[in-house]
Amino acid sequence: MTQPPPASAAASSPRTGAEQDRIDAADRPLSPGAAAPEAPPWRDWGPYLSERAWGTVREDYSADGDAWAFFPHDHARSRVYRWNEDGMAGFCDETQNWCLALSLWNGVDPILKERMFGLTGPQGNHGEDVKEYWWYLDSTPTHSWNTWRYHYSQHPYPYQQLLDVNAARSRTEPEYELVDTGVFDDGRYWVVTVDYAKADARDLLMRITVENAGPDEATLHVLPTLWFRNTWSWEYTDHPPAAMHAVGDRIVGDHSRSGPLMLTGGPGPDGAPPEPLFCENETNTERLFGSPNAVAYPKDGINDHVVSGAATVNPERTGTKAALHYTVTVPPGGSTVLRVRLVGVPHPALDADEEALLAEPVDVGAGSEFDAVMTRRQAEADEFYAQVIPAHCTPDETAVARQAFAGLLWGKQFYHYDVRRWLEGDPGQPPPPPGRGAIRNGTWRHLNNHEVLLMPDPWEYPWYAAWDLAFHCVTMAHIDPWFAKGQLVLLLREWYLHPNGQLPAYEWNFSDVNPPVHAWAAIRVFEIDAALTGEHDFTFLARVFHKLLINFTWWVDSKDRNADNLFQGGFMGLDNIAPLDRSSLPPEVGYLEQADSTAWMAMYALDLLDMALRLARHDIAYEDVATKFFEHFLMIASAANLSGLWDEQDGYYYDVLHLADGRDVPLKVKSLVGLVPIRAVLSYDVRVDVTALPDFAARAKWFLANHPEYGDLFHTHDIGDVRHRLLSLVPPDRLLRLLEHVFDEQGLLSDHGIRGISAWHREHPFSVEVNGVRASVDYEPAESTNNLFGGNSNWRGPIWFPLNVLLIEAIRDYDRLAPGDLTVEYPTGSRRRCTVADASDDIAHRLVSIFLPAPDGRRPVFGGYDLLATDPRWRDNLPFHEYFHGDTGEGLGAEHQTGWTALVAHLLLTTPAREDPSVD
Repeated sequence: MTQPPPASAAASSPRTGAEQDRIDAADRPLSPGAAAPEAPPWRDWGPYLSERAWGTVREDYSADGDAWAFFPHDHARSRVYRWNEDGMAGFCDETQNWCLALSLWNGVDPILKERMFGLTGPQGNHGEDVKEYWWYLDSTPTHSWNTWRYHYSQHPYPYQQLLDVNAARSRTEPEYELVDTGVFDDGRYWVVTVDYAKADARDLLMRITVENAGPDEATLHVLPTLWFRNTWSWEYTDHPPAAMHAVGDRIVGDHSRSGPLMLTGGPGPDGAPPEPLFCENETNTERLFGSPNAVAYPKDGINDHVVSGAATVNPERTGTKAALHYTVTVPPGGSTVLRVRLVGVPHPALDADEEALLAEPVDVGAGSEFDAVMTRRQAEADEFYAQVIPAHCTPDETAVARQAFAGLLWGKQFYHYDVRRWLEGDPGQPPPPPGRGAIRNGTWRHLNNHEVLLMPDPWEYPWYAAWDLAFHCVTMAHIDPWFAKGQLVLLLREWYLHPNGQLPAYEWNFSDVNPPVHAWAAIRVFEIDAALTGEHDFTFLARVFHKLLINFTWWVDSKDRNADNLFQGGFMGLDNIAPLDRSSLPPEVGYLEQADSTAWMAMYALDLLDMALRLARHDIAYEDVATKFFEHFLMIASAANLSGLWDEQDGYYYDVLHLADGRDVPLKVKSLVGLVPIRAVLSYDVRVDVTALPDFAARAKWFLANHPEYGDLFHTHDIGDVRHRLLSLVPPDRLLRLLEHVFDEQGLLSDHGIRGISAWHREHPFSVEVNGVRASVDYEPAESTNNLFGGNSNWRGPIWFPLNVLLIEAIRDYDRLAPGDLTVEYPTGSRRRCTVADASDDIAHRLVSIFLPAPDGRRPVFGGYDLLATDPRWRDNLPFHEYFHGDTGEGLGAEHQTGWTALVAHLLLTTPAREDPSVD
């Protein structure tokens, strides 16, 4: 088996400390029927509240499937969500019965800032695009400590300006960002930092620090807001929560699913307590639709009261939504701290009279237990990450890793979507328009999601995506392997996996086809978990393996058009990387055989072989299935090398378009599509993995003897007294030819990683005529000018972390067959030679450098924005974008895609300290 790089700094010794103790205590058995340990529910409360619920497919009940138009941002403050909630710096319980979030008002905006604003897909000149600045700065796996920061202008927020200017811009122009509007130019803005710490599993401390960055005294309204998710309007529950009510200056409520709660705020800077405000989490139908309201004080009541002084909050101080209203005035350069506490209280306390409840001490004062808990939890987080992040990492690298982990942890979101009920509608509600199943997800009626899931991005992609989640789990395993394993198992459960074996892609189209990386992720998580705990979780591996057998069969049955081991699959997660839409080629025109789809399946076969060998050593019953995947891999790899996907003259793998008139047209684009074959590689120790499995060894020997054409794909090498074997789609001689393209700085190699498409195409675009239409590809290092897939995604040149990480690991696997023997010129044309392992390590460092200060002090991720790159209040708050400019490393696409871009932490934990890769 492939020997993985070190899992983390703690791989050789168990982690200790208070946070690790909480993780261990909170871990529950993954096996069905196993008894859960009696332990405090540390994971029950967390930052599981999404940054955006409006404009999602779940909330779309339109006749045309236009989710953005059906539930726009303007409706969000007034209209109840059906499936989940959103907010800023939000916390909730695991099944989102209650939500706690922050609302702000600068005194001049037309509405409260309750959620992040951004452009919808049709509004943005590059698709959906959030127009706010906030960061996830810290978090622990049990969410015992969390830090969030937001910069809020003291000028009126330029809602209409952002809409108008972006609407006037074309796809060839950059996006018009909030910083471009000038609202931060004179330094008049608020720096709002929220720290959460848990005094106990259900005792949450919220510290809000408000800093006035401007030159003048200014006033800010701060409203920590607590509400119950509306489940009662849909007959989701038979037990609506009792309304919250005020007891003095405290807010008390009792939810049948989460128990009684009390929200208490300490005094403001003037010594006065906050004012409790109440309304109902119900739609303001009068404002939105011109019909009478069902309740007197609907969802936007607090907004209207604070902004315009309207009598829209309940004078009886009761409701299902409530806020503690602070008004703070802060001198220039000064700051103030507000302290809020949410605690679970015993039922007898709620049954007592108000005077007795008020007598219960709840510490929210300065310089007391509240601050002591904050200090202790932050120190425990420091202790935990000191054991996670390798000692050789610099302070800047440590900060990158820690913020990447934080973004990943804040990206855990409660996700609820029952597709059958969404298609059919709710009792007592207007029925959905007919035919909506034909628009979207009509064949996924079994899908019923009601869990906390790792999201790609909490605003632009506030829903799970199958192949994104696989990458999330690999990074997550370094700090919380139990949760990572649980996520991989969950996506394969019967309420997710289609009965035909397909994994759900994402809510916009669950039937889309993403690369099959789930098996790779499971192996990596298995390895990292074993390195951290000293135990091999074969139960986890077997559970995943059994379901992946079904999924692999779905691939073979549905995506091997001619049963010749050459695969299709469509865009395969790479969106517009090809000159034409690979998902919608009309059959009368022809069909594609895809280099990436075929290679992904070869990789998938090897990953399942790897799993089977590991499990066979533990249970001999898996030996036969290991043989199956050994043979299946060789058949796929041979087909890929003999079919025309490999171009001997160019030394590259290409898609081949088979036209209906009999012509075969290679799509000669030097892109990641042709590099995926490198990923199909497995190195294993003969002594361990073959000698112990005599039937597998005998069958493999017979198969190779009777199929000599597969010999180039199977290599044996002795390292000391240990014999290693390597299975690879790309033979080592072809690998070296391919790497000439990968390591060419005028081609695929950027200063910041491997590009999506070679920069060679900048001067040499590729075009092809299909069905009378000419389609072309050139090098686009930033946002796409092609709207083939809409949105802001672009694989035509930028740097993407997931494929870079897969390629780095694959190149390391080749080196493990013969350490030091495979050498290359790196970079191509430099006349410097090094091992392929050293080259892959250097690529890892190039990727990390996107987030590190360059010699001029600027981090490439910030691009040309001086404020972001140089101002002390901004420059160390790191965004983790969806992808990065192919030439400069500037962050592009979704700004909080810490999901798979959190792989930067995985690289920092598994890559040696940077050294000069050249050798004499």
